[in-house]
Amino acid sequence: MIRYLLRRVGQGCITVLVVIAMIFVVVRAIGDPTHLMLPPEATEADRQVLREQMGLDKPMPVQFVRFLAQLSHGDLGNSYRFSRPALAVVWQAAWPTLQLALAALAFALLIGLPLGIVSATRPGGIADRLGSVVSAIGQVVPPFLFGLLFVKLFALRLHWLPTSGYGSVRYLILPALALGWYVAAGVLRLTRASMATALEGDYVRFARLKGMPEHVVVLRHAWRNALLPVLTFLSMQFGVLMGGAVSVEVVFGWPGLGQLLYDSINNLDYTVVQAAVAFAAVLFATLNLVVDLFYAVLDPRIRYA
Repeated sequence: MIRYLLRRVGQGCITVLVVIAMIFVVVRAIGDPTHLMLPPEATEADRQVLREQMGLDKPMPVQFVRFLAQLSHGDLGNSYRFSRPALAVVWQAAWPTLQLALAALAFALLIGLPLGIVSATRPGGIADRLGSVVSAIGQVVPPFLFGLLFVKLFALRLHWLPTSGYGSVRYLILPALALGWYVAAGVLRLTRASMATALEGDYVRFARLKGMPEHVVVLRHAWRNALLPVLTFLSMQFGVLMGGAVSVEVVFGWPGLGQLLYDSINNLDYTVVQAAVAFAAVLFATLNLVVDLFYAVLDPRIRYA
């Protein structure tokens, strides 16, 4: 178990390092931030002086080694726009994104799990047909289009909810629904497929032969084993949402990581983009490790050599 844990931690560190290296190269290929940081009347000599101060005049390998040295001390540099540590800017945006991600996942579980279980236990029924419609629409329509439709219906026509902004729970509902619908579709399809497979298992047949009630067979035996792929999917989706649901956050003016990434890329704020992507990469690696370890709790047959 310890060897497996160390190996997975090592793999996660390599993954994070590769992602950071890729984004380091990509953001520098976008453009020169000195054109945005200096007024239009600034000369090329002025821009060159600023590049030297920021270390952008050095070769890219030298810049990357210097960046890794700073990263080893927890220093991701200062934001060019906010004149604050880039990591502090990312942390400030992470809380609204965490609220949005948890609300979207809660909506997805509330819709996807019950419909998936009922669809698997009663194939061809009303719930199964309803689940097919919900999953088809959720996986075909992009979240930002859901957001625009919800704004038009619930905000502009019915005047029930605000069109955009950040504050009370009323501002959270529409973006959470727009994001959660896609996740709900995936949860529903995975739950239905996993439950259908689990219900054909020998342990389920044995439980029925023992005379157990059907709801006990479904919820205590089949559902627990069917939960493993759903858990993996949810961990991945949570990482994606925390990495920044750019389109939905832009549509609703939500001050999260997606909005921050969008603005930082437009303003060529290298340090904030790197800090946000590094945060998302570490989160992904950590979630994958936690889910792998949690598998043994859900299914005792899983052992890590």
